Amino acid sequence: MSFEIDVTRQLGDAAVRLSLRADAGLTALFGPSGAGKTSVLNMVAGLLRPDAGRIVVDGELLFDSATRVDLPPERRRIGYVFQDGRLFPHKRVRANLVYGERLAAPEHRWIGFDDVVAFLGIGHLLDRWPRTLSGGEAQRVAIGRALLSAPRFLLMDEPLSSLDAARREEIMSVIERVRDELRLPILYVSHDRAEVDRLATTIVPIGL
Repeated sequence: MSFEIDVTRQLGDAAVRLSLRADAGLTALFGPSGAGKTSVLNMVAGLLRPDAGRIVVDGELLFDSATRVDLPPERRRIGYVFQDGRLFPHKRVRANLVYGERLAAPEHRWIGFDDVVAFLGIGHLLDRWPRTLSGGEAQRVAIGRALLSAPRFLLMDEPLSSLDAARREEIMSVIERVRDELRLPILYVSHDRAEVDRLATTIVPIGL
């Protein structure tokens, strides 16, 4: 698995430009707030269209302005974990996870519901409402929902930034297990140097 990203996008008065090549592991986009890191994730996800450039993941062309290739988000097979989890408040934890599973075509599924629940240690949370979860519990569920969508890789947008120190350590350990045990490539955004030094196999400065 490899990432090849070469994109440009004008956002108001500022331009986001990034060119990177990275192999499997966790690739961290590291830089200050407002540098365009999340915009890059959204371009890879297909939620924001680059003005120009090319995005290739594992040899598959997702976007190319020159040839007008632009795969829709649902065909990119990406799991996205946001800063705030973004669980559906009207669905219990089990239903949030099932929603992710239903996004995956049966032939693409590589991990089952029970396996994800066991891997993340969230069996005791299945009947809970999102509003009753701690920040760390909510992020575990969000990661589980992303895994059940059968992604080829994960996008993570500052998933630790809203957590206290104990919960940050908990979720960093989960991310390390996803990286090392599931061997799922991750494109990760952070402005915390200690965080990326611990988690990243490749660090890409942006806006520095």
